[in-house]
Amino acid sequence: MDLDIRALLDRMPSLVAVMTAPAFLYQAGVLLASALATWLLHHLYNESLRARIYARPQHSLGRFLLRTLQRVLLPASMLVCVLLGRGILGSMGQPVGLLEVAVPLLVSLAAIRLLVYGLRKGFPVTPQLKAWENIIAGSIWVMVALHLLGWLPAVEATLDEIAITMGSSRISLLATIKLIALIAVLLTLAFWVSGVIERRMRASPNMTPSLQVAFGKFSKVFLITLAFLLAIDAVGIDLTTLTVFGGALGVGIGFGLQRITSNFISGFILVLDRSIKPGDVISVGANDAKFGWVQELRARYVVVRDRDGVERLIPNENLITSEVVNWSYSDTNTRVRIPVQISYDDDPEQAMALLLEAAKASSRILSDPVPAARMLAFADSGIQLELRIWISDPENGIGNVRTEVNVAIWKLFKAAGITIPYPQRDVHFKSAQVSPGAIETAANEAESPD
Repeated sequence: MDLDIRALLDRMPSLVAVMTAPAFLYQAGVLLASALATWLLHHLYNESLRARIYARPQHSLGRFLLRTLQRVLLPASMLVCVLLGRGILGSMGQPVGLLEVAVPLLVSLAAIRLLVYGLRKGFPVTPQLKAWENIIAGSIWVMVALHLLGWLPAVEATLDEIAITMGSSRISLLATIKLIALIAVLLTLAFWVSGVIERRMRASPNMTPSLQVAFGKFSKVFLITLAFLLAIDAVGIDLTTLTVFGGALGVGIGFGLQRITSNFISGFILVLDRSIKPGDVISVGANDAKFGWVQELRARYVVVRDRDGVERLIPNENLITSEVVNWSYSDTNTRVRIPVQISYDDDPEQAMALLLEAAKASSRILSDPVPAARMLAFADSGIQLELRIWISDPENGIGNVRTEVNVAIWKLFKAAGITIPYPQRDVHFKSAQVSPGAIETAANEAESPD
């Protein structure tokens, strides 16, 4: 290392002479002017280009092409300026060696940004994904730039010298970076391929939702595991050493990862037994406290969306070990009970006829099975009646049907003079007969000093 530093110091005068030569300054001026012109072009047209992008439909070809143009606009603009500058300097007989190096660097930057953007289309768009796109593209371009400049072997040798030895194994910084890079690349490909497979499964009309989720989950787990094994084998790590990692993982599961492992395995059980699938209407907890529509089956939890727009993340284990009401498990037809009371002064037969008339208030109520009115009990405050109706789309809500029918019952009862009684209680006070001797005894005890 000392020899390298001494050699670099010895070469400093010649490097300074080269960098202050007119030929180098001309080329540096071309690069600076190209960068400035590119920045001005980006500042002038970026907002209008972005407005055109957002004006196009979400998944249209025009939007994709404009997004692609946005990715390559900077390197392509600077490449055109550098090519013009190289042509001008070449016609003047000036050296253009620095510009010859800049051209493939800019071409590789545009190609890498296109490639990374194409891979990114296989993932859902998130702010984190946009940030990682720039990081990945920048990292790949740095490696390509080092290779084009011929500096990559020297950088690899320097990183390989930084190492630690553990027993018979030598772990260098270069091997660690390669392992991380390979895992990142292979995981990206695994997620991309699994995302494509999952979208294809969802678009297939011949597969049930449960089978689509099961195939997507299995393909994702298989591809991720395969990516890890290929990356470890490519770096040169003996796969037999994973037995130690497997033992440590088993101890971790035994002490601190029971719930996570249980939720993960429960997710596969839910998919395989097809008890819950996307689109089902379920309720979980006491008195159906958690009611909603299954949106997604994830590895650790199920996303359930209720009528308020709130998404509940229910652990898979809870759906396996507790009672779950699936309103659309084998049949979407659901019976809705609407209780009502009438006064003892009213005719229950007339009231039940009006209940059946009120069942026509909603178009979602089925005619088969037919609505039914029942007289259930003689309650404390009145006669207990109940209207029983059937609907076939509980995913569209039950409360709205109850509201329409209750409003119709109120109007029909009011027009017919049938009253809905208030809660009432009759309280009777019974006077107790007390003998005069008992009153005299109580008075004496009150006057006693004890």
